Amino acid sequence: MTYVTSFPVLVIVLALYLLMAATGGMMIDGDAYAISLASGAEMTLRGGDLFVVAGLVALTIDLIKMRIGLAANLMRIGLALAAIGFFVFLGIAGSVSFLLLTLMTLIELVAAATGTRRA
Repeated sequence: MTYVTSFPVLVIVLALYLLMAATGGMMIDGDAYAISLASGAEMTLRGGDLFVVAGLVALTIDLIKMRIGLAANLMRIGLALAAIGFFVFLGIAGSVSFLLLTLMTLIELVAAATGTRRA
């Protein structure tokens, strides 16, 4: 049960991003939602922006349920290394949205390391 509760939710967001990007990228690059603001400005959310919002929600969940332990830290290290590797070497992951998701994995890793030092 410890492995299930220490499983990073951010993995799901990264996997869905890569799946959507691999199937053509239309969901990532296309406009997902547009709204006119009271100021008259048009705000358009793209698919990648929605993944960034989902990543922030997943990061918040991960930080709230953070477990400090060897298995959890190894999963976080593996996730961060995989995200960096995908960003650098995989063409479909070379976007600002995926860079922000990668930074979220690094933030989670630093938060876990800081929590481990304090415990």
